[in-house]
Amino acid sequence: MSRLFGTDGVRGIANQDLTVELALRLGRAAAFKLAHRGQARPERGRGSRPRVILARDTRASGDMLEAALVAGMTSTGADALLAGVMPTPAVAYLATALEVDAGVVLSASHNPFDYNGIKFFSHQGYKLPDALEDDIERLTLSEEEIPCPTAGDVGRAEACPEAVDRYQEHLRGVMSHRLDGMKIAVDCANGAAHRIAAEVLRALGAEVIALHDQPDGININARCGALHPEVVAQAVRDHGADVGLTFDGDADRLLMADERGQVVDGDHVLAITARRLQSQGRLPGDLVVGTVMNNLGLELSLGEIGAALERTRVGDRYVLEAMLETGSRLGGEQSGHIIFLDHATTGDGLITALVVLDIMVGENKRLSELAAIVTPCPQVLLNVAVRERVAWDQDPEVAAAIANAERELDSSGRVVVRASGTEPLIRVMVEGMDGDRVAACAESIAKTIRQRLA
Repeated sequence: MSRLFGTDGVRGIANQDLTVELALRLGRAAAFKLAHRGQARPERGRGSRPRVILARDTRASGDMLEAALVAGMTSTGADALLAGVMPTPAVAYLATALEVDAGVVLSASHNPFDYNGIKFFSHQGYKLPDALEDDIERLTLSEEEIPCPTAGDVGRAEACPEAVDRYQEHLRGVMSHRLDGMKIAVDCANGAAHRIAAEVLRALGAEVIALHDQPDGININARCGALHPEVVAQAVRDHGADVGLTFDGDADRLLMADERGQVVDGDHVLAITARRLQSQGRLPGDLVVGTVMNNLGLELSLGEIGAALERTRVGDRYVLEAMLETGSRLGGEQSGHIIFLDHATTGDGLITALVVLDIMVGENKRLSELAAIVTPCPQVLLNVAVRERVAWDQDPEVAAAIANAERELDSSGRVVVRASGTEPLIRVMVEGMDGDRVAACAESIAKTIRQRLA
């Protein structure tokens, strides 16, 4: 059986892969491991029930799976604090701010509405390490008994009305300047940021043009949001906005559009913010952490200010692990997962937006001026649908195609081929100085994968 936990929690088609039965067992196992055993808050008094905060995005399946999770957690004697629809990073923050024992988010991030997922956070606001996820998975799938308290020791579920205000206050604290006079187009992806993004920006003085902020349970990420940044880019042009922001379904990542309607990705954001932090003496070790997918142009831009890029495997959790190991305060992915450890313990699209907006106002520069510090190298990304993403790298013809591409590019480019952590896809990335050669190499690899694995 393949591992339940992928690169970002447990994810699958709701009511098919991610069933209520599985959600209930995960709730029980996670509450037991995170809230009752050694992972719980050490200062919690003896005899008090542990508490877990839970939020979700706007998917129709959220109510069903939330009920199952809550049943599982409360059956172990843990109390569930229900925050309602909130961004994933809000739970990471609230886990520490509200001094609870763990956080849980129901979301499948950028995936279509029929998917859903379950993500867990420790009481310190961090995503769980692989070893702890393995422990939860083993307990979920085993016949090992988990204590079931009775009478007054059964856990309870209650609303957490202060969650939104506490998170909004935290977001506003990121800013050194107001946004008066700035017009901002915001694509909320019909997801978790559909209210809070506009509310925070308006409170800071901005004029907000809200897009895709009417979720109906099935329109999350549908031809909008961070998967389709061209939508907010067009809105910037149509409305004469100063900048565009576009989030994914759970608002843990952000892409932007400058005043000309040109897309600004995570590589540009990392370069912009690294320069700002470097100028303030707040870039420890002159180091930024990224992944194998970050563009070479970012690396060259960082080199101009005497900074370096350390690459990890794909996934913001691995970026965070490397940041904690190296002491770096800034890291992220081209896709828009950016981690500012001075403000958050995980990628937060709203914090990313506010940090960049604050730089724009503080330096009195347009986003296009700031983003010009990165000149991206030609890069091609292809997603190839396959029957099964497990053991794809053991196919000899696929391996030969990758080796041929690497020889073709020699030392002037990079090839990264990996399986998606959430979908039956193989992702092919080829980068180099010659755009035509890059495109040809990427298509050659993708063609072989289609022939062998599709």
